Amino acid sequence: MTLIDKQPSIPTDELIERVTSSIEEGAIPVEIYNDLGIFQREMDNIFGSCWVFVAHESEIPNKGDFVQRRIGIDPVIVTRGGGGDINVLSNYCRHRGTQVCQTDAGNSRFFKCPYHGWTYSNNGDLVGTPHVQDAYGERMDPEKFGLFKAPRIESRHGFIFASLAADGPSLDEYLGGAGWMFDLVVGLHPKGLCVAGPPERYQVKADWKTAAENFAGDTYHIDSLHWSVEEIGLAQGFQANTAISVTYEMDNGHAFNGHTWTKVIHPGYVLWGYPPEVTEKFDLSEMDETQMFVLNHEPPATGTIFPNLSFIRIAAAIPPGTPPTILTSFRQWQPVAPGVLEIWNWQFVWDFQTPEEVEAAQQLGQFTFGSAGIFETDDTVAWEGAPRAAKSPWMKREQFAFNFDQSKRSPIDRENDPNWTGPGIKRNTGFGEMNQLHFYRQWANVMRDGIDGQLNPARKEGQ
Repeated sequence: MTLIDKQPSIPTDELIERVTSSIEEGAIPVEIYNDLGIFQREMDNIFGSCWVFVAHESEIPNKGDFVQRRIGIDPVIVTRGGGGDINVLSNYCRHRGTQVCQTDAGNSRFFKCPYHGWTYSNNGDLVGTPHVQDAYGERMDPEKFGLFKAPRIESRHGFIFASLAADGPSLDEYLGGAGWMFDLVVGLHPKGLCVAGPPERYQVKADWKTAAENFAGDTYHIDSLHWSVEEIGLAQGFQANTAISVTYEMDNGHAFNGHTWTKVIHPGYVLWGYPPEVTEKFDLSEMDETQMFVLNHEPPATGTIFPNLSFIRIAAAIPPGTPPTILTSFRQWQPVAPGVLEIWNWQFVWDFQTPEEVEAAQQLGQFTFGSAGIFETDDTVAWEGAPRAAKSPWMKREQFAFNFDQSKRSPIDRENDPNWTGPGIKRNTGFGEMNQLHFYRQWANVMRDGIDGQLNPARKEGQ
């Protein structure tokens, strides 16, 4: 499948405005899930300007280490330079555009293009051109003809983010309240989390937005889509999942979903159910009072950092009757083409965990949310419906819009928790589909105005 196979059918500006108005009616036009014009605008406005996760520092611990990643549809090389600095380099040779790095990960001081032999250092500078005297007469400018570099790179708790926009909000500004929540998910130990191995990757005929909004707070699907997991005795209580959920809506499209575990399981079920031998190693001294409340009573189980980085942390006893293991998976929804998504799935563990504990976490991760996991296969099959409907001539004639009407019709109290003292908005229910609409509201804003044009209205007015 190529981009040429998919031709835009509706003017992109018109479709974005339809989304903006439909959101307030609790609906999302189906066409945005499989349209070339929308996809190209996403690559430019969203992935071309937002902060996007590219790697974790534990993947490139040594000088010369590198991994190959993507920002939108652009391949990039994330490297650890000779001075320990981190670079995010375009993987297009400046001579003819061939990818200079053909491997997923490794250690090298140089990247040599296989086409004509142009060679670059791991900070992106051009350091070699074959037959330089005969071909060019003199040495080429190493920076002028070097690999393009992401103009902005920042790391938080070892998670490396890059922005392809030279100007715009800092990562801290961009994350806003999501940074506060991110800290309590990954900042429980001074050495933080580390990858248990390279990311698993697999393609699905789905749209990246469907996956991102699902992890932002869709608890409504659990007891129907995943019922088979409870039916065979591997889990229980799915029917109560949405009712015991709380949702956290942060600025700029970021959102999280948690559960009131100490109310419904046991007063001592804190910190996601980590056992005492793990929690005694945590250092929570930097957490504020509200963070401590969330950690001990209503910790986030899933969440999405806009645009395409999500996480899930759950406890499970597999097989039943064994001590529970904690899964922490960060997954990235990589756009490939209209209606095509590649899932990148990392398993994370704490730096201090034993090899046996790491292996148990990896096994749980593969069993639940690996490419053949009992939850993952449910999700990915369901997600393939959106792009199919988006290409249906019948659905287009009907102006089919996905129903998010819980935002207006649910009788459950969906108001902001007046006692919430943390950032953003907290709601004491999973009903309402509010986090999902929050995601699409941000999507429409960035698609229309670009990231810096809409991120901070006060900043924009003050310019």
